[in-house]
Amino acid sequence: MEAYGKILLIAMPAFLVLVLFEKWYGWYKGHDTVPVNDMISSLSSGITNVTKDVLGLSVAIISYGWLTSKVAITHIDSGWTTYVIAFIALDFAGYWVHRIAHEYNLFWNNHIIHHSSEEYNLACALRQSISSIVRIFAIFLLPAAVLGVPQEVIGIVAPLHLFAQFWYHTQHIGRMGFLEQIIVTPSHHRVHHAINLIYLDKNYSQIFIIWDKLFGTFQEEREETPAVYGVTRPVQTWNPIKINFMHLWLLIKDAWSAQSWWDKMRIWFMPLGWRPADVANKYPVYKINDVFHFEKYSPKVSSSMLTWCWVQMFMVLLFISYLFGNIATIGTPAMFVYGFFVFLSVYAYTDLLDRNRFAWLWESAKNVLGIYILLQQGDWFGASNYVPIIQLILFAYFILSTGITRWLIYQQFGQGVTETAS
Repeated sequence: MEAYGKILLIAMPAFLVLVLFEKWYGWYKGHDTVPVNDMISSLSSGITNVTKDVLGLSVAIISYGWLTSKVAITHIDSGWTTYVIAFIALDFAGYWVHRIAHEYNLFWNNHIIHHSSEEYNLACALRQSISSIVRIFAIFLLPAAVLGVPQEVIGIVAPLHLFAQFWYHTQHIGRMGFLEQIIVTPSHHRVHHAINLIYLDKNYSQIFIIWDKLFGTFQEEREETPAVYGVTRPVQTWNPIKINFMHLWLLIKDAWSAQSWWDKMRIWFMPLGWRPADVANKYPVYKINDVFHFEKYSPKVSSSMLTWCWVQMFMVLLFISYLFGNIATIGTPAMFVYGFFVFLSVYAYTDLLDRNRFAWLWESAKNVLGIYILLQQGDWFGASNYVPIIQLILFAYFILSTGITRWLIYQQFGQGVTETAS
């Protein structure tokens, strides 16, 4: 956890710079693909995901180390070939985990966040799950385990494999010639994120496109069929925490409402989108039928509210940077309290971005928790060693944050909206 946190201290600023560069480039070219509210939601989703990962909030049914100890028929030394084998094994496993997430109701809940943006840009690559508490990934690493690829090698290669999937989430790179036959390109992945019928459930590969071609799930992007992005049941929120659990909540409600016990049990493992007939008739859910004629989610907010959400997000980035850099010193259980504070912060300002008039309650709860931590510790998790007046600074921030959020909500609903986020 500590090592991953150190890696993220380098990776996060790099990703942020690239996201902002794409925003500028789109504006410069007259083709802006990064609306500000969508960007805030995507970056906030990334914040929750990396916080969850650094805190280790997941359980593997089978660990790779255990699997290797049981099935390895040989052991490979840690040379460059080992890393190549590990990378290919991770890509193979990634294909199947990704495909399962798209094909079964239960597993879609772990992946819906990634497809929830109705845009396609570098920022949406950061929309990663916090709901995948139980992990099945190691099972698909069986080929690497049989060859005895060391667990340490997998641990090094896995973040690199994940980060290598960032760059192709863009509309600004066209076809890439012969590389289209070898690796996943922006063109291939635009198909994957599209909700056009011809593109649905295609191109699951993560680095090497060969898996889709081998297993019959490849679809080429067509110029005559421009990709439309999102999910066919729109999430209608910028709040990444809500998005992470909304499909699970729908499954729970459907299972509860179904008359048939067989339907109550099988709904979890039925193909994605399946609902019991009686429930679907009684409780219909909106679904996009014409992908070229629907209204994207974009509630109007004032420029002052949008600016404040930016400020809140950057404050959270500062908070998690300190957490990742000092997680060993913070220790348990304090780091979980810190993590809860981060999640509460994200929930509050993204609910504000949704124009939820009760967002100030979440903001107040976050700030009360922050003040309690300051009073209880007489510090902010040891930060006074670096900034002696940190307690005073944060106390002022928590008080002001509550007041500003409350004022913005009053202004928004008391005076109406005259400006739109762009």
